[in-house]
Amino acid sequence: MRTIKCFKALIKSIIPVSMISISLLFIACSQVPQNSRESNFRHHVIIDADANNEVDDQHAMAYLFFSGDVFAVEGVTVNATSDPRDAVTYSDVRDHYDEAKRVMQLCGVYDHIPLLLGAQGSFEEIMDHIHEPEFDGHQAVNFIIEQALKAREQELILLPIGKLTNIALALKKEPAIANNIRIVWLGSNYPAPGEHNQDWCIGSMNYILDQDVPFEMVTVRYAEPSGTTAVRVTQAQILHRMPGKGPRISEPVIGRHGGEFYTWGDYSANLFEMYNMGGNPPSRPLFDQAAVAIVKNPDWAERYEHPAPIYIDRQWVERPDNPRTITIWEWFDIYGIINDYFAVMDNPVIVQRP
Repeated sequence: MRTIKCFKALIKSIIPVSMISISLLFIACSQVPQNSRESNFRHHVIIDADANNEVDDQHAMAYLFFSGDVFAVEGVTVNATSDPRDAVTYSDVRDHYDEAKRVMQLCGVYDHIPLLLGAQGSFEEIMDHIHEPEFDGHQAVNFIIEQALKAREQELILLPIGKLTNIALALKKEPAIANNIRIVWLGSNYPAPGEHNQDWCIGSMNYILDQDVPFEMVTVRYAEPSGTTAVRVTQAQILHRMPGKGPRISEPVIGRHGGEFYTWGDYSANLFEMYNMGGNPPSRPLFDQAAVAIVKNPDWAERYEHPAPIYIDRQWVERPDNPRTITIWEWFDIYGIINDYFAVMDNPVIVQRP
């Protein structure tokens, strides 16, 4: 934790969050930790994404798919939040499916890792229909349940990097899966209100907060240096480092914005060229990538246990006597995470299904 404490002290004392992207020159006090390339252990994961939202989902997925020395991926499920062109309009869940498929094809995993369509609507809209044969999101929800009930020698990590609808519906339909899973969610500005993944389905988050299931919140905290909003890359870094990275596929993939792509790296650069950047120099947070990173190496952030609160009327309500606790992740090692991302892109290990 030395590098986290070093960076935390630095950022608290002199660096506003708007300047974090400028500081990503990789001259930090951290060194890239050694990952378990010698180990046979792999975290078994299902990643659940609103893949067509912004540009961080795609990069988190690629980071996961190219970290096959650390992860084994059981499958990918998708859900719908906002349209990437309009933050207040619900997108079609099939757009998220299509974007996830593009990333999987470019990363060389689409032929052996399942991709399942998940929920379009909210937890409250769907929850009373989960015992019908083809409820909204049934493919993803039933897949999560099936995989969670499989006999394995380790927990199944559910890695939702969008809203929690698919996960909450799976828990409601089959509560027994709570004994076999660990939920690591990229979401919330806790203890402040708001946040995209949370607000698109508050009901699913509140439902999980009241279940006896391992639940970890990888905080976002807009404009605060302690959340994943600080895990930023500049447009210039992506355009310099990413073109050509990853395996070259034989048939091109048509990108979200058009064009033909044969490598993930070229598509990564295109996404950053086409998406609005912020700050000077122009940059974007890779929120979702941080959730993958702290599973890969827990030393890349600080965490603490906390009695599970509840979210009512757009405010967090503390429950200090609640025996059910959750894990809160904060203060992320920006340099460790971003350095590892580029190291993985330079030397990808393609993930396999167990």
